[in-house]
Amino acid sequence: MSREEILERAGKHIFSTGLNDGASRLCRWNMKYGLAKFHVVQEKYGLTPDATFISAPDETITRNRVRWNNGIGYGGKVSWGDGRQRLIVLDVMPNACGMYVGELQEPPDIKEIMERIDVLQKEDKTIEGVKVEFDFGVGNHFISVFRVEGTAEIEFPEYAFVIHCGAPELRTDTTKAPGLYLHKSESLQNMAECVETPFGPCYVLTDSNAVTYFNFYKYAESFSEKRRSLAAKEIFGKHEIIVNVVHQGLANYNEAFLGCHLTQNSLNEIFPITLRGDLPAYLLRGGITFNEQILEIWGFSKRAEKLEVIDRLRKTSILPHGGGYALLDTLNVKDVVEIANSRYFIVETMHGMGRKVVSDVRELAFSYRGMEVLVKTVELGNTEIVGRLQPIYSFKM
Repeated sequence: MSREEILERAGKHIFSTGLNDGASRLCRWNMKYGLAKFHVVQEKYGLTPDATFISAPDETITRNRVRWNNGIGYGGKVSWGDGRQRLIVLDVMPNACGMYVGELQEPPDIKEIMERIDVLQKEDKTIEGVKVEFDFGVGNHFISVFRVEGTAEIEFPEYAFVIHCGAPELRTDTTKAPGLYLHKSESLQNMAECVETPFGPCYVLTDSNAVTYFNFYKYAESFSEKRRSLAAKEIFGKHEIIVNVVHQGLANYNEAFLGCHLTQNSLNEIFPITLRGDLPAYLLRGGITFNEQILEIWGFSKRAEKLEVIDRLRKTSILPHGGGYALLDTLNVKDVVEIANSRYFIVETMHGMGRKVVSDVRELAFSYRGMEVLVKTVELGNTEIVGRLQPIYSFKM
């Protein structure tokens, strides 16, 4: 197949429930390149080239430059097998990021919480021998306190807090090998196999190396959960937990969830979604499922049947974990130009006043989406709002 045919095939394997705004469109353009690489990898290892991206309504860009250059977007599930093949694609960069929601009987004093965060960041805390370095001011990580409005069906306390963070200590191999991120771990680089594709290299792990890495990821996921629990206890004292859930990682050897909750067969009943800091967060129950009606309405049914991936859609239950990035002046992607192993996106601006050419999407003005993501999630069905969290204050320290 030609490059164009491979890209066209990849585009057909994207099943989007996104908002179709500038960020959503840019995500899908980039994911075509990522899936094209995945398809080449699958063919190399004797598998059917059927990798898919199934998105949630918060489908958007990632501002992680390495992940973006790998051809990966955000706000959905990437699948490249049935979960049993020992083949892990490292390009998705799982990091076990998640959110912890805890109960509060009254809103704590702002200064007192700030002092506790400061003390915690200076103390030597360890989890299973790994020194913890708390990072509540980095990227999208934060701590927020809310007033809770529950439903009659589920009783919640009057106040709650959310801690959003991952396990950055395990991205390298300096604390424990092999580390999560290829570009930060020499151990992982020694394990990985490089598959050359027309769209750039794709790094994978197979056989025993895939088993080793997946076991390490599960350790990182547990570490991440314990890390959030430790922060919650040290900052807010004794409390009851509502949920502690990961929204970025590996579901199995052949599936990655990128900024979304996989709700099917989950041990959790409640899932948080946080929007902009000036808007409420919400507690949700259920999940977007792709039943026959949804498949037909969205025009997925015939295409998925033809591609022989319809069972993958039917088995998916998904929720956004946030609103995702909104690109303030980006309307659409006009074209992609590849020069010197880099992709340059030619984007149309919101008001038609010229175009921008960017490779690094961090150069685009951004904000965070609002209620439109929640509205679309509920409209898609099978999702219930069980709690509304009105923001009181948020910490970036």
